[in-house]
Amino acid sequence: MSGSHGLTGEFGRQAWTSPARPPLYYPDAVVLEPGADPAALVARIDTAAPGASVKDSFADLDLTGAGFEVLFEAQWIHRPAIAPATPRALAWDVVADSASLRDWALAWDGGEGNDGLFRPGLLDDPDTFVLAGRSSEGRVTAGAVASRGKDVVGISNVFAVEGGPDVAWPVVLEAVHRLFPAVPVVGYEHGEDLDAALRHGFEALGPLRVWLHHG
Repeated sequence: MSGSHGLTGEFGRQAWTSPARPPLYYPDAVVLEPGADPAALVARIDTAAPGASVKDSFADLDLTGAGFEVLFEAQWIHRPAIAPATPRALAWDVVADSASLRDWALAWDGGEGNDGLFRPGLLDDPDTFVLAGRSSEGRVTAGAVASRGKDVVGISNVFAVEGGPDVAWPVVLEAVHRLFPAVPVVGYEHGEDLDAALRHGFEALGPLRVWLHHG
């Protein structure tokens, strides 16, 4: 996502960081191993401008002394590589062009004014798949983003225009199972979205936190 906005992050031993503010909803830093050094992590990101955030992947950091507060806590989730138990109610496809991505983004955004977050450059990444669930009229009414890793497929941005994640998950899981039938699915969720993921065959693996800088 950062690359599609012209930003280049940096992988260190303990964390991935972005030297400039990443796109909306995306973190300035992602912790890669437990016990990361908070001071070294914060030194690698921009806290002068408002809104810096850190994905504390192991929920073991204390960043309050650096001016951060916990934005939310969540759970990592995992689902084995099995077909979805709930039949899908929508047809699906992988978004392949900028016009379709625009339709997908407008449906995802729901009129909040952030549909420009998803830029056409995202479609150039061979490991990123924008999944669209469509009504019988061809309208995008559900979807997610699948990111293919070495051993897993990561799912984010799960949405449905009506019915919430219980409508979206059967579509997304069938798409992923068709595309990558032998690969487990992972992600993270919290609150009611976590409850929905558990209903669709995921298990919770452990906590993470997202920290937000006061600015």
